[in-house]
Amino acid sequence: MRPLQSRNCQRWCMTTMHLVQKTSGLLLRTEMLSPGSCKFRPRILIDVTNIDMTTTILGFKISMPIMIAPTAMQKMAHPEGEYATARAASAAGTIMTLSSWATSSVEEVASTGPGIRFFQLYVYKDRNVVAQLVRRAERAGFKAIALTVDTPRLGRREADIKNRFVLPPFLTLKNFEGIDLGKMDKANDSGLSSYVAGQIDRSLSWKDVAWLQTITSLPILVKGVITAEDARLAVQHGAAGIIVSNHGARQLDYVPATIMALEEVVKAAQGRIPVFLDGGVRRGTDVFKALALGAAGVFIGRPVVFSLAAEGEAGVKKVLQMMRDEFELTMALSGCRSLKEISRSHIAADWDGPSSRAVARL
Repeated sequence: MRPLQSRNCQRWCMTTMHLVQKTSGLLLRTEMLSPGSCKFRPRILIDVTNIDMTTTILGFKISMPIMIAPTAMQKMAHPEGEYATARAASAAGTIMTLSSWATSSVEEVASTGPGIRFFQLYVYKDRNVVAQLVRRAERAGFKAIALTVDTPRLGRREADIKNRFVLPPFLTLKNFEGIDLGKMDKANDSGLSSYVAGQIDRSLSWKDVAWLQTITSLPILVKGVITAEDARLAVQHGAAGIIVSNHGARQLDYVPATIMALEEVVKAAQGRIPVFLDGGVRRGTDVFKALALGAAGVFIGRPVVFSLAAEGEAGVKKVLQMMRDEFELTMALSGCRSLKEISRSHIAADWDGPSSRAVARL
C-alpha cells in the first residue's frame, strides 16, 4: 500500500490525518497485528486448481469476503468520493458501507447503479433525524444498517486537534443537508470533536437497538464490539451480526488489535450470528488470518481511502483486485479450495497456549 500512500499529495487533506496518527507506535500496535503474531500452517498435496472465494453475507452473494468499511468525507480524498467507491465495489462484486458522514448522500450513491450497500449509522440526539436517515437508506435500496456503538464521545485524536480539523467549506455532510443540526465549524481543537459533542447521543444503549428494529426491517449489525460480554448482549438483543472494530485505533488507547479481539467475540457468538472484522487489514494474508479465527468476512477502510486519493475509482478497483489476488494465493498455498476449508488449524497465534504451540511443531 505504500506506493499508493505517496501519490497525488494534493488530495491528501483527509488521509494525512490517518498517516500522522499511524506514525505513532500506539496506533501501529492497536490497529494492526504484528506480522509475526500469526504463523501459517499450510497443508500440502491438495489440488488447488480451482479456488472459490464467493460467500453469502446476510443472504447476499458476493465475490469475496472482502468488503468496504464506512469511511467519512471521501470527497476530501478525491472529487468523486463515494461515487467512485460505490462503482468500484459494484464492479468487484462486493459490498460498500456508506458512512453517515459521507460527502455524498444515500440517494446519490444509489444513483451510481446497482450494488449491494450497507449504511453506517451514528445515533443523533434527535431521534427523528435518525429515523429519517434509516428510512431514506431503506428507500434507496441499502440492505443493512451498521450501527456504530463505540463513539458516545469522540476519542482524543491528537492529529485532528493539531490540525484543527474541519470539513472544507466547499463540502458538506450530504445526508444532513436541509436539516438544522449546526455546522462543523472551526474550533480551538477539532471541529469534528466539537460537532460530535453537540450532536451524537451519549445515552445510546442496548434499548436503542430494539428501537431501531421497530422503525426498519433492515438487519442491524453492531459495529464496535471487542469483548465476549458485548458479543453475547448483541446476540440477546437481536443483532443480525457483529463487526469487531476498534474504530481504526482512534477511540480508546490500549484496546487490543481487532484481530486479537476477534476470536473471543467469535466464541461468544457461538455461531448464532456472523462476526466480521473491521480494521488493520492490509493484505490478503490478513484476510486469511481473520477467516481462520472465525470471521465471516472483513471490511477494509484505509486501503480504500489511500487508493481513492491516488487514482480515484481506478485506484479502488486496483486495491480490491490486489486484496483478492493476495487472498486467493494465500488460500492456494495453504491448501484451501473454498472458504469453508479455512480453519483454525491453518494458523498458530502468539496467544495460543503452550500446548497449542507444541502441537503446531509436530
